[in-house]
Amino acid sequence: MSLLSLLIALAAERALSAKVWRFNFYYQHYLDFFSKNFTAKQGTAASTAFIIVPVTATFIMLELIDSSFLQLLISTLVLIVCFGCTTTRNSYKAYLHSAFRGEETTTEMHHQQLLSDKNLPDMGFGQALIWLNYRYYIAIMLYFIVFGAAGALFYRLLTTVIEHKKAKCMAAANKVEQASAEENITDEVHESNVTPDFSKGCQNHHDVLFWLDWLPVRIASFGYMFVGHFSKALPVWLESLFDGKKPTHQVLIDVAEKSEDIMVNEDDCTAEPCLLVRLAKRNVLLVLAVISILTLAGLLN
Repeated sequence: MSLLSLLIALAAERALSAKVWRFNFYYQHYLDFFSKNFTAKQGTAASTAFIIVPVTATFIMLELIDSSFLQLLISTLVLIVCFGCTTTRNSYKAYLHSAFRGEETTTEMHHQQLLSDKNLPDMGFGQALIWLNYRYYIAIMLYFIVFGAAGALFYRLLTTVIEHKKAKCMAAANKVEQASAEENITDEVHESNVTPDFSKGCQNHHDVLFWLDWLPVRIASFGYMFVGHFSKALPVWLESLFDGKKPTHQVLIDVAEKSEDIMVNEDDCTAEPCLLVRLAKRNVLLVLAVISILTLAGLLN
């Protein structure tokens, strides 16, 4: 049933463009509800409950339902909502349109806006798209196959919490900068660039996401070798295989770039993103094909 849900969700995700099919629509309503009904808005307990409650509710609901058809329907609906991100897709289109018109300043503005909105460190536009393709498709597919709809919801909810934290931190940092005060909050803004210390465990959402991404990133990057240049990317993949200090996004990006021949005109800022997006789409299809084969072989339920 997981395979059928994936096939339906991937086919329907782009066709269903109404806001009721977008994750942020439900996230904002849930955030408003949580803020109004729970006084403990700060601290580890509140932030943990914010994520665990809907995930647990989804898991229990699916466990209590006896009908296989209803389980398939609900899981597919959850997966459709969790898949994709219209903001990223719109940024990509706007970036290409401004680049084709020769508007360099506007093109760079779309680039920096995407990095800011998604809480990403400084990287190229094509590199950002590679990482976000993993975050909004491949990672959700893998967590859905292993942990079901609750797993996909948990991953997407955690990444969305981190993205919204970024926006709040940036707004606060701007206010502090305007007041010419000490910018202690800047450390929190760039928190996602720091690799967690394993000995200290998970101290925040970024640490949790780092360890959640550790294995799936290496699985996804392994796929890039098969849809690209295997021999060129293999040494990079092996070098990063057991590296617990290298940022997960850097592992994926390094392998992806080695898997594709990026020999383009330096003045053409659209060539690299387009090449990497096509590579990412091939990788999504490869992951789906492998899941299909394992399901048909009886190794996945």
